[in-house]
Amino acid sequence: MNIFYKSKKLQFITILSFTIAVTSCKEKKENEQPMETNNVLLSEWTGDYGGTPAFDKMNIKDIKPALEKGMAEKLSEIDAITSNIEAPTFENTIVPLEKSGATLDRVFTYYGIWSSNMSTPEFREIESEMAPILSEFNSKISQNLELFKRIKTVYDNSLETPLEDDKQRVVNLIYEGFAMNGAELDDTKKARYAEINKELSTLYTNFSNNVLADEENYVVYLTKEQLGGLPESLVKAAANAAKEKGKEGMYAITNTRSSMDPFLTYSTERDLREKVWKNYYSRGDNGDQYDNNENIAKILKLRKERVGLLGYDNYADWRLQNRMAKTPENAMALMNAVWPAAIARVKEEVADMQAVADKNGDKITIEPWDYRYYAEKVRKLKYDLDSDEVKQYLQLDKLTQALFFVADELFNYKFTPVPAGSVAIFQEDVKVWEVTDKTTGEHIGLWYLDPFARQGKRSGAWATTYRSHTTFDGKKTVLGSNNSNFVKPAPGEPVLVSWDDATTFLHEFGHALHFFSSNVKYPILNSGVRDYTEFQSQVLERWLSTDKVINQFLVHYKTGEPMPAALIAKIKKSATFNQGFSTTEYLASAIMDMKFHMADPTNIDVDAFEKETLTELNMPKELVMRHRTPHFGHVFSGEGYATAYYGYMWADVLTADAAEAFAEAPGGFYDKELAAKMVKYLFAPRNSTDPAEAYRNFRGRDAKIDALMRDRGFPISKK
Repeated sequence: MNIFYKSKKLQFITILSFTIAVTSCKEKKENEQPMETNNVLLSEWTGDYGGTPAFDKMNIKDIKPALEKGMAEKLSEIDAITSNIEAPTFENTIVPLEKSGATLDRVFTYYGIWSSNMSTPEFREIESEMAPILSEFNSKISQNLELFKRIKTVYDNSLETPLEDDKQRVVNLIYEGFAMNGAELDDTKKARYAEINKELSTLYTNFSNNVLADEENYVVYLTKEQLGGLPESLVKAAANAAKEKGKEGMYAITNTRSSMDPFLTYSTERDLREKVWKNYYSRGDNGDQYDNNENIAKILKLRKERVGLLGYDNYADWRLQNRMAKTPENAMALMNAVWPAAIARVKEEVADMQAVADKNGDKITIEPWDYRYYAEKVRKLKYDLDSDEVKQYLQLDKLTQALFFVADELFNYKFTPVPAGSVAIFQEDVKVWEVTDKTTGEHIGLWYLDPFARQGKRSGAWATTYRSHTTFDGKKTVLGSNNSNFVKPAPGEPVLVSWDDATTFLHEFGHALHFFSSNVKYPILNSGVRDYTEFQSQVLERWLSTDKVINQFLVHYKTGEPMPAALIAKIKKSATFNQGFSTTEYLASAIMDMKFHMADPTNIDVDAFEKETLTELNMPKELVMRHRTPHFGHVFSGEGYATAYYGYMWADVLTADAAEAFAEAPGGFYDKELAAKMVKYLFAPRNSTDPAEAYRNFRGRDAKIDALMRDRGFPISKK
């Protein structure tokens, strides 16, 4: 559930979340030729809906000159702030800082598409070349002493005479961002700090490109004789994937989760399951030119050195100071509270699977590539529930309509398809909808959906914005985007997805609704607190299993008949099935993230550290981390989730607690009064309110971990 979720303004004053979010650029050399004036990446967006990106006119040759021009403009805007002889105030320092970089923001909208959705070898060369240059420029802004002096003056004055609430939050966030990133260091330390960031930017780019290379280079091709157990929809999709790769007549299992997961669930070919499993979990760990272990070791050392310049013992202490958890110890306490119950449940699940294998006479011991396959058999045995049967009722088009229904019921939003050709798109599969307030007809924004996997698109699912809501410099409406990696079907065939994939689809749409519901005035208030930003997406997942969604949108793709009541009952009865697997694979990654950043990275052997740490945790041998370290993009392709992957569980404590509030409400999950409170306190404010305070405003108290344990079917501690 990846997400590029950061205010573009905040990018200038914090360490980068992802390499695609770096917002700096290269100064033009005197001997360079003048840049062409028709560079579309620089142009203001025109047309309806407040203007939209000219995705149809993107030219990769425009990237570097656009970055150079955007950087020069940004530096000029910063110079105008620092050269102001008037005493620093919110209006003459903070406001122009928030306004600055508009051209560069537009450039990075296109840059992000190339990086995440449409990457090519040519783009990767440019990305690798520009990463250190971009980082260098970023440091020029974050370490600008005169700029920081003005910001600090405004901040100090606000402590004496507080500003309006939203302005005070803006000042606090900007000051904190500069202070946390070395603005108060001496010149020698600043120089080293900037050099470290430059080195890291290259390592992050290398890491990401290595994972993408392994996803593209490892494809398993099957013959008809090797399709045993695979559902018809997967066979057709695999045939289409092979055809697109020039292997017509064969069947391709690509090295992505959306292809790997169903293959491991259904294939009767154990040797091929092992091969597909090893391909996927060995990404970045094959001892070749795309191996990431050395990159990770360097990243860990540089991160520790950098925070050491600021006086911190380790990266985790530095990073969590402004998160909900506050300290790594608090984050670890939550994970350690859940871990024993999770691995105990895995032991039970493996015993059930081994019993099925033994009864079948399979003469095997459960290995990681067997887990999904035999779990599916146990599900069938225990609940008479067949995942492929459920899948027949989960059509992507219908699920999209379900998203719109939930948005209507809870947020009063109407989604209307934008006529083809009226808004530029970057790839033919992308669809666009207009979002309006159902009651007033007010335009809220546009929603772009890029649903299918393809070469050059990074794996996973994520949400992003091309433009965020603000009102301080004229009202800006939202351009939000959801991106998935569903396997594209053969022409004329429906897209059928698993229950887990349907859940993820709602999850990412929750981020989009968070974008659209924003009522903030200033750009930086659209930024997120990392262990809170997953709440809005995780809570939306709960509406998939509500009766209104199931009865209206989960219909059989052939007959159009609604999902039978008996099948619905089975799904709800099995709600906590396989929670050992899903919780343990996630927690292992989250704990490993924290452990890496609390350890001494001197002479660290990344693979050995991973193995030793998992052994100490008593990690069950029958499964692995959801994201093994060499391809853990959340943590090592940038810094957005570094020591923050625990945030999914932190947010899920809030989610489970909030879900119980809806379950207890008179109108259940569609209770209008509670939904309005959720939008008002938990969605609309974005980062204009402290997350803990925002949740108390909604619930009347802090969230309790007991709800999470009940939700997962784990025993609740008596302590």
